[in-house]
Amino acid sequence: MEDLDSKRRVHVEPGVLRDGEVVVGRHLPPAAYALPRFLARFEEVYAPEHLSKIRQIVAVAAAHHRFHWIHPFYGGNGRVARLMSHAMLKRLGVGSSLWSVARGLARNVDRYKALLMAADETRHNDLDGRGNLSDAALTQFCQFFLATCVDQIEFMRSILEPSELLRRMEIYVEEEVRGGRLPKGSFQLLREALLAGEFERGQAPALTAYKERMARSVLSQLLDHGLLVSTGPRAPVRLGFPIHAVERWFPALYPANLN
Repeated sequence: MEDLDSKRRVHVEPGVLRDGEVVVGRHLPPAAYALPRFLARFEEVYAPEHLSKIRQIVAVAAAHHRFHWIHPFYGGNGRVARLMSHAMLKRLGVGSSLWSVARGLARNVDRYKALLMAADETRHNDLDGRGNLSDAALTQFCQFFLATCVDQIEFMRSILEPSELLRRMEIYVEEEVRGGRLPKGSFQLLREALLAGEFERGQAPALTAYKERMARSVLSQLLDHGLLVSTGPRAPVRLGFPIHAVERWFPALYPANLN
């Protein structure tokens, strides 16, 4: 790739730290020889072991900027930072595969970049933190980042309408049972998968109130239809989302005028 500032062409290899110097706008990231030391300190500061849950959540936002500031690779630092933030949120249990902060950042890209750049600045006075960088600017970026996370959660909630999901699933199953496409007892298993996250196959008789052979037949048909999925023949089962069911369970995902 070609460095936009120096016009120097450099070889980019995935996962390999840069071995030369770069300039990002007005920001001069740490020297290449110092990257291992900066990344070690980065990991030490943002490791979850010594932080409360609230501080871990705030640390996701702060780490997002600090990773950009270190700029460890020649290219792809923004992508890595967004993936890292998504993974950190999921590890904390407040993130989800259903939403990503990256969408919100892309929708507010000018403000996102402006706040990232502002947080690169040195502290303004003795009241602006105790480190080299502006504490006030980092705080402002963290507030923006976390507000963007909340906005994306609210957006997905409006699309998925989780409070209505169980009712729509029940209506769907009733229609499928009447049409002979699903066996009776299907809804009880799907409801358990939704509410519990997953359940053991041996629970099927108790959930359906059927004898074991019939309960296994219901379970098998739901797996065949993709409404339940599993990692193996003896592994627990969880809810599946085949396209024909998703269109009914989450109607707001598909606008009426979408061609």
